[in-house]
Amino acid sequence: MTFLRLGCTSFGGPVAHLGYFEREFVAHRKWLDHATFAECIAVSQLLPGPGSSQTGMLIGWLRAGAPGAVAAWIGFTLPSAALMTAFALALPHADTHAGWLHGLLLVAAAVVASAIATMRTSLAPDLLRVALAVGVAALVLLVPVPIITPTAIALAAAFGAVVLYRRVKTSEPKLDLHVRTRAGIAAWIAFVLTFAALGAWAANGSHAGVLTGTLFRIGSLVFGGGHVVLPLLESQVAATGIVSPETILAGYAAAQAMPGPLFSISSYVGASAFAGSLGVPGAVLGTVAIFAPSFFLLTGIAPFYRRLAANERFRAALAGTNAGVIGLLAAAFVNPIFASAVRSWTDGAVALVAFVIIHYARVPAWIVVILGAFAGFILES
Repeated sequence: MTFLRLGCTSFGGPVAHLGYFEREFVAHRKWLDHATFAECIAVSQLLPGPGSSQTGMLIGWLRAGAPGAVAAWIGFTLPSAALMTAFALALPHADTHAGWLHGLLLVAAAVVASAIATMRTSLAPDLLRVALAVGVAALVLLVPVPIITPTAIALAAAFGAVVLYRRVKTSEPKLDLHVRTRAGIAAWIAFVLTFAALGAWAANGSHAGVLTGTLFRIGSLVFGGGHVVLPLLESQVAATGIVSPETILAGYAAAQAMPGPLFSISSYVGASAFAGSLGVPGAVLGTVAIFAPSFFLLTGIAPFYRRLAANERFRAALAGTNAGVIGLLAAAFVNPIFASAVRSWTDGAVALVAFVIIHYARVPAWIVVILGAFAGFILES
């Protein structure tokens, strides 16, 4: 139920979702500490797929095993998937620039700012790691290309392995999904076989096969999270004739107005595919196809991650990665979150008040979301 509530209230995109997760599961429920939460983010960033959703899956896995990961994904994804399916079927002219959405973006800015302030104390506690975080943020902002996010994380890890090695105190990583080596290898084999099987199904020309195979491939290849999925959708989904480029852009615009993961645009694509001929089953196929690779990849990497954790050099690299995560959050806070949300001094004041309420008064985020939507509606009316 917790992830379902977050799926209904987590507006603002992938980075904002991490802020909501930090507040809910680290600060409030204390299901995990900041270090473990950072490890979840780091692992998710190193793998292709939806970063915030994979972080949620890892949190669910830590709490209740593999069923917990599935439950976390369903709860967090279901609201936006249902809304995007409905949009595709019946609401093609929905207003995605309404005042209430602007208010939600202001709240998202406050949530991310609170997450940065909280996580910085544990992930970048010294000047060396603060400098690394600033460097990562600058790199991401100055070189806005899709590949820059995984590149920045890799550079932060390399910096940690070389510069932080034996210069900062590191503890053994805590993330342990209790996956045996055989199960990890089986997950990699299953991933490769599924990839090949869906490719063969798509080659037959079946509408369902083309949709499923294409979206599974995108979920397996996209690095950098939800915002990076748009170029791949335009180049692969439109190129195969599943939907038109204009349809993709309309769905992407609508996804900005929805809570939950941006990858739920796959629900919209599935319902709209081939002139809407697949309907709701197409939405289900599309949603499962784009998220399925995450389960294979997370399971496959889990046992080998624990083996690496015993290496001190690896732990130094992880310390660098964690500082890099702060830089990624800071960069995303600047652009697109702050840049798209704060358009005036009034907006800045609303975002500041929301930050104070969230960070210092510790008011539940869902309450602030409702207040923010109302404030945005008033400001735009």
